[in-house]
Amino acid sequence: MKFGIFYEHQLPRPWEEGSEQRLFQDALSQVELADKLGIDHAWEVEHHFLEEYSHSSAPEVFLAAASQRTERIRLGHGIVLMPPGYNHPARIAERIATLDLVSNGRVEWGTGESASRAELEGFGLLGGRRSCGGSRRRSCGPWPLRSLRQPRGATAVGRVDESACTAPSGATPRSRGSYSS
Repeated sequence: MKFGIFYEHQLPRPWEEGSEQRLFQDALSQVELADKLGIDHAWEVEHHFLEEYSHSSAPEVFLAAASQRTERIRLGHGIVLMPPGYNHPARIAERIATLDLVSNGRVEWGTGESASRAELEGFGLLGGRRSCGGSRRRSCGPWPLRSLRQPRGATAVGRVDESACTAPSGATPRSRGSYSS
């Protein structure tokens, strides 16, 4: 059995000066302790515009900081919001590859799309409809997965709708690290 911790960085009102910084510093200390205690993984979500529910708009920054304070715990970035209105697939691939490099290969990641109307409308995604490229598809395609060279036995699991989104012309994200083909 494996054990992990999961962060959304909830911060209810009323907010005081420094409360958000304290929230992040406490969470980093918890991940550091979890690593020392042998906890297997720490996951961080991505959410936007959800003021009290989740202060986690840049999980890759939090996970990068955690990677520098830990040695063995796996660092999970998920879900990464995949509709291009949130994140361009090339940027997702770059962020995950860079995080994997600075963490010495300890990254786990999951993809999906938001169910929050506040997030969807905050990014101007068609009046809050969950979509990719104007369609009602549930997947934004495999482009980041296809384009990254998969390190050390990594595998992709699940159904992928290859026609849902396409990569920008001529764009091929590649890790600047030591992944082998």
